[in-house]
Amino acid sequence: MPTSTPLPPNTTAPEAPKTIEQAIHEAIAAARAACAAEGPTSTNCAVAWDIVEELQAERSHQAVAHPPQSSFERYCEENPEADECRIYDV
Repeated sequence: MPTSTPLPPNTTAPEAPKTIEQAIHEAIAAARAACAAEGPTSTNCAVAWDIVEELQAERSHQAVAHPPQSSFERYCEENPEADECRIYDV
């Protein structure tokens, strides 16, 4: 039976993976902080907003890649033998 080992001092447990939404919110906060600290024309400000843009583009790509299934599609996955789910070759 495996036993849990204590974490070494000054070590925290790993965090749960972030969602894309959480990453976007954190990137926006970081971009605002970078622009406030270094000015809106600084390189770090531009890079920070580029990161936000890339994360938002990834969110859009994920939404397109996995469109939600309709109720009918879920029904046919669960009941492929149903008459209304049959596919005929013509």
